Parts: sequence; C-alpha cells; structure tokens
Amino acid sequence: MTSPPTDGGTAGGGPTALRILLGANLRRLREARNVTREDAGWQIRASESKISRMELGRVSFKERDVEDLLTLYGLHDGDERERLLALTREANAPGWWHRYSDILPGWFQPYIGLEAAASMIRNYEVQFVPGLLQTEEYARALVRLGHGRADADAIERRVELRMRRQQVLSRPDNPPQFWAVVDEGALRRPMGGRDIMLAQIEALIDATSLPNVRVQIVPFDVGGHAGVGGAFSILRFADPDLPDVVYVEQLTSALYLDKRDDIDQYALMMETLCIEAAPPERTHDLLYRIARDLKGE
Repeated sequence: MTSPPTDGGTAGGGPTALRILLGANLRRLREARNVTREDAGWQIRASESKISRMELGRVSFKERDVEDLLTLYGLHDGDERERLLALTREANAPGWWHRYSDILPGWFQPYIGLEAAASMIRNYEVQFVPGLLQTEEYARALVRLGHGRADADAIERRVELRMRRQQVLSRPDNPPQFWAVVDEGALRRPMGGRDIMLAQIEALIDATSLPNVRVQIVPFDVGGHAGVGGAFSILRFADPDLPDVVYVEQLTSALYLDKRDDIDQYALMMETLCIEAAPPERTHDLLYRIARDLKGE
C-alpha cells in the first residue's frame, strides 16, 4: 500500500485504512502465536476490549504498545517489525479531513478515510444525488436543508468538504471505480429549485463520461424494487488484507458492517438493483429526458 503524506491525503490509502490494515496484521500475529486478547491486553496494560478495538482499526495506536505486542508475538527484530512500526506512525497521521473535525460528526470521519482508500465504491441512493457527484449549488441546498441552524461559515465549510471529497474520482493515481445506482425520484426532486437541479442533471451527464464512473437509474416504472431499505455504500480495497465495508448512514449515527454475511447480503441487494435499474447505456437518454421535463419542453 502506498505510504500517505503527512495529511493522510494519499491516492491509495489514508489513516483509517492504515489503522484497519495494521489491526489486521496484529490480529494475524496474535492468533499465530495462540495469544488471547486478554493476555495481549495485559502486556500493554490495557483491557481485552481495547485489543479488540485495535485489531478492528477503530482506535489510534501508540507506538510503544505496538512495540510491546510485536515482542509478545515473537517479532523481536527484522524487516516485518520495522514495516509494522512504520505503518503505526503513518496510521497516526491525521487525514486531510481532520481540519473539518469541528463540523464533522465522529461517526462520519471514518467513512471519509475509507472512501479515500477504496479501489471501488458502489453506492445506492434513493433521495439524493450521490455526494461524490453533486454540484456545489446542489450540495449547498442540501446542507442548508440538513443544517438550517448553522451559520453561513459552517455551511460553506461543509460544502467545501464535500467538494474536496470529490477529488478522489479525478486524482491521477488510481482513482476508484465509482458505480452509483440512483432512484429516479432523487433526480426529479428539485433540490434548491429548477435551475440548480437542471445544472445538477447536466453535471451528471458529464460525469458519466469519466472512465471510472458508472451511473444507473431505477425508473419509476420498475415499481417496488430491492432498494426499499434505503441508501447504502459498499467499499472495496485493493489490499487483500482489508475487508469490504458496508456503510449505512442514519440520522444521528452510521453502521460500518464488515462481517461476511452482512457484506454478502448487501452485495446481493446491489447486484439485484443493477439488474432492476435501466442498463448504463440508457442513462444518458433518461437524464436528457429528465432535463427536458425540468425545462418544461
């Protein structure tokens, strides 16, 4: 995996993904030595639950703790020990989004890190245009809707953050494949008014020309379909040690699912949605039709 710069804004990683990778390595080493989480916790003066959180990549790592665990697991010296200690230092570097921490809920920050590290992002949206494809004006209208009591500066910083996230799709070094399935209702809801929505539809038409972006639309005439449970994303990573992650956002929290059964169920739902949606080659025609309807033609 490519080592991140100091702000964590790397093309192929980021502190969130690096913590997960480091945790997976620590778990592999612990299990290979038949060491219990309780014994590992005792070694670093911590609880069994902290070892569990470390192995899931959900906490930051103290280099001293990692050194003690590696010693316990039999890595007293050598290249692998040095590699994992270097990974520890890189995983503790703050991501570029850290500067927005005052406006970001804690449950969303891990997602930005995972998004930055993903090699493929599959997203289903039922109410809104996917965040990675939103225009600035559409995003501003959406932020105002969800944060109506925020002051003007906070609103603009939230919009700025969303625009910064979108750079992941156009970065020169291995941008992720982005496959979005969008309900037609999200494209006909005039968020911010007719003109803003029309500009958003035109931006979607342009986005589908990118080689790493695919958009499918679930038209109204499909009726009921597999996505009745709401929006979700599936993130996949190039590093084989990183498991797929399903992200499901709620009003005041989010779910991060990485158990095989959960991933398989959501993957099946996404595959079903792709079959039920209009094929990608019809996306342009559908978007042009929606644009004409917005214009009143």
